[in-house]
Amino acid sequence: MKEIDFTRIAKIVNELEESYSDRVGVNLTGEEMIPRRDEIIAVTEKLLEIIFPGYQRSFEGAGTAALLIDIQSELSNQICRAMRRREKSTCKCASCSASCSDNGDCGHAVYKLLEQLPEIREITKLDVAAAFAGDPAAANYDEIILSYPGLKAITIQRMAHVLYLEKVPLIPRMMTEYAHTQTGIDIHPGAAIGKGVFIDHGTGVVVGETARIGDNVRIYQGVTLGAVHFPKDACGMLIKGNRRHPTIGNNVTIYSGASVLGDITIGDNSVIGGNVWLTESLPEGTKVTATPPENRRKQMQ
Repeated sequence: MKEIDFTRIAKIVNELEESYSDRVGVNLTGEEMIPRRDEIIAVTEKLLEIIFPGYQRSFEGAGTAALLIDIQSELSNQICRAMRRREKSTCKCASCSASCSDNGDCGHAVYKLLEQLPEIREITKLDVAAAFAGDPAAANYDEIILSYPGLKAITIQRMAHVLYLEKVPLIPRMMTEYAHTQTGIDIHPGAAIGKGVFIDHGTGVVVGETARIGDNVRIYQGVTLGAVHFPKDACGMLIKGNRRHPTIGNNVTIYSGASVLGDITIGDNSVIGGNVWLTESLPEGTKVTATPPENRRKQMQ
């Protein structure tokens, strides 16, 4: 084993510490608080246990209360961290601890989410039913709940969306990006999603922040519900918060590879074919397809 070159290590340490001291926003000092990714993932998985009891571990009804108490305590602490990171004065308590959840915005946001869980669960039943009805390869509900990435991505997004509406910083996006890493489906927590939505296969699907998706919509892999351009202010900075993503009506099907871009509206009962590039609104009951590419064949010798 070669000896350690302490001189070279010391030089690297000095260069790194000089980089740390510039305070440009890619490092934290020891006393600063920020949500912890591993804890957000753990809470997200516990929330999924509430929505799908028994599918991740042995579940008994009496355990619901204990699980909710764990989620309330853990998520309140992480929201406190996020709020203190955004604005030091957000939390009402002197130090961000468990008491914060009883006295300020941190606990309020958690309870808003917990109170929404029964409704989210009822909507999720419709999502499962839509997947079963829409996929001939689906053998049963168990297979969908245990293995379909679209269901997991949408379910996590529905919960993150509640926190997004409560203006909780960082955590909603951390939740949906966890879903993204698990499923290959990128849904911003700001998107509004209706009931009975089915993302089939799902890999490569992107849904932007201000997108709205109606009821009974089916989306295939590689679909983008995105923005067509990004306006800037007088200083050249991107203007944030504007409507810039599409509204998808009820009973719409969007096939693989389609890009639906901009603040446009797709009418109810429409069909968007594979690989379509769409930047204009569609009236109800419209079918749009792309011209098939020309295939060239050559006989191999």
